[in-house]
Amino acid sequence: MSFARLARALAPAVLLATLAPNAGAADDATTRLYDHSLRRLHADESVRLADRYAGQPVLVVNTASHCGFTRQFRELEAVHQRYKARGLKVAGFPSDDFRQEAADEAETAEVCFQNFGVTFDMYAPIHVTGTEAHPLFREIARQSAAPEWNFHKYVIDRNGRVVAAFGSRTKPDAPEVIAAIEKAL
Repeated sequence: MSFARLARALAPAVLLATLAPNAGAADDATTRLYDHSLRRLHADESVRLADRYAGQPVLVVNTASHCGFTRQFRELEAVHQRYKARGLKVAGFPSDDFRQEAADEAETAEVCFQNFGVTFDMYAPIHVTGTEAHPLFREIARQSAAPEWNFHKYVIDRNGRVVAAFGSRTKPDAPEVIAAIEKAL
């Protein structure tokens, strides 16, 4: 192939790279965030996070069964019901990092599914802070900040970027959380 033909063939790619120099950055963020498999809460099924969440807006929350904020499961479920048809995924990650998670995974499942009627994705307990943090939460912390307590909420856009973070005291249906979700949709 002549140099002129090669230049013409590559021109669209060069133009695209010039117009969107960070086009690969979204793929990198998505890969770092979701290139993992986790087991569903109190189940044998594992979920490849990339298959479930890549290209979708996600509300990620670290949870605990015996916390003063546990009642936020109600609002999380309401947000899930309100936005699931528009593509929002809600994902809960129980953790005992703040010493308020049930010792038994069956009890965690009972709190979520029976006590609060959770239908959004819940996963087996993981670490969300410190050196033992799951890679998902290490990437979230790299992009934003590690959770300081249970029920820290992160809005993640379709490109795998944390676009908003809210502490435990901010309810999942607070106006600022809803605004961030709407923007991510």
